[in-house]
Amino acid sequence: MRIHLHIGLEGCGADRLQDVLADKRSQLEGKGVLFPRSAGAKNHTRLFMAVTDPENVDPLRFARGFITEDKQTALREQLMEQLERDVARANPDVLILSAAQLASGLIGRGEMETLHEMLTTLSDDIVVTAHVDEPARALARVYAAQVLEGRARGLEMELGLTQAKDWWDGCLTATPQADPARGVFPSVQAPAFWLDYAKLGARWETIFGAGTMRFRSYDPVLWASAEVTQELQVAFDIRDQIGKARVVDPVTEPSARWLARARQMNAMLIRLLRQGEHVLPRPMWKRFMEDLAVDGPAIDPGALAEVSARFAPMVEQLCARHPGLRPDLLRPDPAAARWQEPPAPDGFRASQYLLAWMWRLDRATADQGEAIKADVAQLNGAEAPAPATPQLSETAQKIMTPLAIEKFNGLQTSTFRPHNRIGKVNETALDVPFDPAPPRALPKGSSGRVIVGCMKNEAPYIVEWVAYHRAIGFDTFLIYTNDCTDGTDAILSRLDEMGIVHHRNNDGWQGRSPQTHALDNALTEPVLQNAEWIAHIDVDEFVNVRCGNGTLDEFFLEAPDATNVAMTWRLFGHGGVTDLADRPVIEQFTACAPKFCPKPHTVWGFKTLFRNIGAYSKLSCHRPNKLSDDKAGAVKWVNGSGQDATAELIKNGWRSSKRSIGYDLIQLNHYALRSADSYLIKRQRGRALHVDRSIGLNYWIRMDWGDYSDVTIQRNLPRLRAEMDRLLADPQLRALHDAGFAWHQDKAADLHATPEFQDLYDQALSIRLTETERVAYALAQDLES
Repeated sequence: MRIHLHIGLEGCGADRLQDVLADKRSQLEGKGVLFPRSAGAKNHTRLFMAVTDPENVDPLRFARGFITEDKQTALREQLMEQLERDVARANPDVLILSAAQLASGLIGRGEMETLHEMLTTLSDDIVVTAHVDEPARALARVYAAQVLEGRARGLEMELGLTQAKDWWDGCLTATPQADPARGVFPSVQAPAFWLDYAKLGARWETIFGAGTMRFRSYDPVLWASAEVTQELQVAFDIRDQIGKARVVDPVTEPSARWLARARQMNAMLIRLLRQGEHVLPRPMWKRFMEDLAVDGPAIDPGALAEVSARFAPMVEQLCARHPGLRPDLLRPDPAAARWQEPPAPDGFRASQYLLAWMWRLDRATADQGEAIKADVAQLNGAEAPAPATPQLSETAQKIMTPLAIEKFNGLQTSTFRPHNRIGKVNETALDVPFDPAPPRALPKGSSGRVIVGCMKNEAPYIVEWVAYHRAIGFDTFLIYTNDCTDGTDAILSRLDEMGIVHHRNNDGWQGRSPQTHALDNALTEPVLQNAEWIAHIDVDEFVNVRCGNGTLDEFFLEAPDATNVAMTWRLFGHGGVTDLADRPVIEQFTACAPKFCPKPHTVWGFKTLFRNIGAYSKLSCHRPNKLSDDKAGAVKWVNGSGQDATAELIKNGWRSSKRSIGYDLIQLNHYALRSADSYLIKRQRGRALHVDRSIGLNYWIRMDWGDYSDVTIQRNLPRLRAEMDRLLADPQLRALHDAGFAWHQDKAADLHATPEFQDLYDQALSIRLTETERVAYALAQDLES
């Protein structure tokens, strides 16, 4: 097996190559080429973090909790175990590992030796590849990236170093020591030592062997085209054709004016952090930089002509030695006036921005300060008092495995520890009784705001769910049912006759799941094709508009230019309700998960409310997919707080991240369990999306959140009851609803009489876990399975 180790460079198209590799991962594996997920979904950052010197803390390790040597060692051991397992499973001819930070982030010889030692356990046949650009162009891009990561020194530093006798040594001499607590990271603050491509290659060949280094040219035109796969095939020895890639827009660089504001702000933030009273998490720092964005031209590489001149002889020599380098792509831009940082526009004052942001810094320090300071103290060799680890609850001591206990202990000082301190804190209902939203007068041919859904044996809950969503401003419903025995299909057929829903029988589903089959068919339905807005949600999910008077109209006023809304789940547990009751779900269940809960992955899943502008051609469970290239510019994703999340979500993703989470304006209340009796029935009938999975005790533990309370949706009870009363005034619908509820009561009684289900019921009700224990249990379960 040959290992292709792609070391970047950053700003020279590595991210595009990684995107294509990830898109074609399954196809490549069928051709004997493994691009493993275990090292990172696209950019193999876990590989990079695992090999950096313990003292050389970079922003990635800092942000992801691998500051100390013991945590980094655990990461390295886990990564190698997973890589060895991946290689044994796939038995590939070629293994591709790609981390854009390797060339610029590995400063010491020991780091490359650690990497070499790791990889040679897999294979001795290793080729190292770097894609490079003309040095001044590469410097302009990497400087911009560094500034948006926290760099405080200007480009004058590199321009001055063009006169140094040894560029590499001069850059490293100017590189500060890592000081993570104060925002100083060598990879961010260092001048670009790696622009000496000749010395870069020589250092890698010293460790990996003579002739192992390959330099190749970065071609931004080719990289944006569908033919970029040709470069992948040549660079990584992929013998078989892999087709074409998606065409993408050329990379747009940040404006020089934006960078001037950001660099000045970084200097101010570092001065603040030096006082030792605050911490600044990396995601927040990045958001600060984005808040400073202004339009304008990017840095002109021609203004860095001194850099081009310094390295021109080296570039010529490398082109002669490396067939993958094209001299035409390495020609400098026309020389321009020497670089000078533009004045920050619009009367910008870094101190004023800092004052406006102090409340966010204070809150971050209160939430994460002690954990970060403890890790930094350990990194510096100090005997910092370790925070006391809470005692496990009685239930946790009985059911948690050693791995789950390890995860629980690790969460105590992790930035992933769950809590409720984000966004607006109000979780109470308003006392104002709202009337249902009146039916809208739709343009001719329009079906308005449409919910598409799939149901099986949900009879007691249908009328409430339909009435609720009509009452907040949805216009119609397209509902598929399959294999129903409780009258669900009859209820929906009656609602169809009443002009409320469009009911479709899905008993003849084929393929992976009834849901996938239904959603594919839904795209051919006129009611969906003529929709203004579309949401695919389930009957246990309720759109909770948390702004204005709780209607969709109010939300759209807050996010007028949004085309796609990621409505993140708030998971609601059973809250002590055991028996079935013919009362609204949104009234019975108020116990829920904390708002900040990035792990396990299911907690922050979202469903999408999206404008029907033809931007996507496929409808999946959580979101529309298959973006049309010519419509990409018209798409704007927002999170539940109305904040722009386009960059993160435009192409893929089904869950919110620490960066994109938001609940302030809209959330999706997810009542996955309802009562304990309802859970038993759900356990007995299986699931719509994954028909081969059994809903056992693990599902209960993942979904039975109850440490917090959210009753904001209950201000809609008056309008819900009014709309339910109107619908149930129809005698036939009322009879069907009552019969469906009775069916579920009888089914629950039958299941209680079955020892298997009664045991499951008793076990579920006996479990009392804290939110952190629940997270730890789920994380361990994911790894152990």
